Amino acid sequence: MAANSVIEQKPLFQQLPVGQEVIYVVSNTTAVADELKVKFIANVHISSTTPANPNTSADLVGTFKTTPNNAGVGIFDFRNIIENYVKADNMAADGSTYKTATTSSTNRHPLQLINKFSLNNNILRYLVIKFEVEYLGATDTSGNQDPNIVRTQAGTDATSLPYMVFNGYLKYTDHLSLGSSVTNANDFGFSLVNFYASSTGKKFLTNAPAIQYANIDDYGTMSYFAPDIAIAANVHQIKFTYYDSTGSAIGTPDTVLRDSSTGAYNAYDANANRQIIHFGCYPANLRNWSTNFNALVTAGTIQGGYYTIQAQNASNAGMTQLYTINVNCPEGKGFESIRLCWLNQWGVWDYYTFIKKSIKSISTKGSTYQQLQGTWNESAYRIDSFRGGKKSFRVNATEKITMNTGFLVEDENVIFEELINSPEVYQLEGFQSDTFTAFNQYVTPVRLTTSSFTKKTIANDKLIQYTFEIEKSKTLRTQSI
Repeated sequence: MAANSVIEQKPLFQQLPVGQEVIYVVSNTTAVADELKVKFIANVHISSTTPANPNTSADLVGTFKTTPNNAGVGIFDFRNIIENYVKADNMAADGSTYKTATTSSTNRHPLQLINKFSLNNNILRYLVIKFEVEYLGATDTSGNQDPNIVRTQAGTDATSLPYMVFNGYLKYTDHLSLGSSVTNANDFGFSLVNFYASSTGKKFLTNAPAIQYANIDDYGTMSYFAPDIAIAANVHQIKFTYYDSTGSAIGTPDTVLRDSSTGAYNAYDANANRQIIHFGCYPANLRNWSTNFNALVTAGTIQGGYYTIQAQNASNAGMTQLYTINVNCPEGKGFESIRLCWLNQWGVWDYYTFIKKSIKSISTKGSTYQQLQGTWNESAYRIDSFRGGKKSFRVNATEKITMNTGFLVEDENVIFEELINSPEVYQLEGFQSDTFTAFNQYVTPVRLTTSSFTKKTIANDKLIQYTFEIEKSKTLRTQSI
């Protein structure tokens, strides 16, 4: 009879970016020492709602096996498995709003355009793994033993803790922590404690600097972890405070409560879609709904000024650091602004508006054919001047845009590093006077064709400015002849 299996090594923290090694080491000393054809079994359960139940097959996504290594343990890395079950949130969740329209399965809106809050749809899942051991001749559930059949030994399973896995990744410079006790001495992982909203030192899910810039028509979101604890101890609201160019407070602050009417949720709930929450925080998002902000836009007092954003608890105490959005003055030289958004390290969206000179170019590639001169299928031959010669059968056009930043500070280098590494990049259009939107009105997929990024510093380069080029992913297909 084999002893119970033991999880010898596991991820140190229960919130896991999928872009890291997800290592488990399992042992069963008796089985390995005394039995033949021993294999360790991992039953992987992934749930999109509440934590998965390892004792049912409802959330079972796969069963995997490995043989003991020379040290007699089985080692699993589940990264390649679990990263297939999370992806970016491109569309807002049901219950959020865009202007006066509520998001639903038939009335869909891009996430970047939301008024206030949106739950997540795809970015986070629950993971539980149940480990077993099998070997030749193990007794089955009825106590029978067959020396010719490999069976799973009853009573030798070990089950992992429930983990939250989300669509982030780790850089090689991110600090990995090791376990500090006897029971977790081999465990390692990345601590996301800086992103747990709980005090004024905590961050939203972005590496971007706390001071950012945007045009008055720019859309965008930020996101934060919202653990499944009572709302009074977590983010209860987001507060927006407005200032003019002199730093004097203007207008009336807006406080957006986290409740079902604003697209979020305000009670204890372990559902996966409520563990990371997005909220609209850029000028165009505020213009969707805020009479206070729109009054400042009409008066022209917020342009050139700024506003601050902070998550607060039910007692109005800060749960994150203070973020500042500087509202750009209109560009006096007439440059067209280009706003990009991209998937950042933590699986949510970062933004930047290129306000300096941009160049648009269109390249075409078409099919040609040789057309006969004159008419050959009529009662008489006629020479028509528009017929004959080499003709285009179809012309397909691709648009490219070369963009330039303004002069930057060194803190902004990190967002361009993530931009050039991001697998998803989009161009965003600005605020429009509509009440309903289709996806293609605002969000255009693009491909960043700039393939290298040289990090600049004030010490080396004095002034920091970057140039990037994008190509619109969709080819404009014209008429065929």
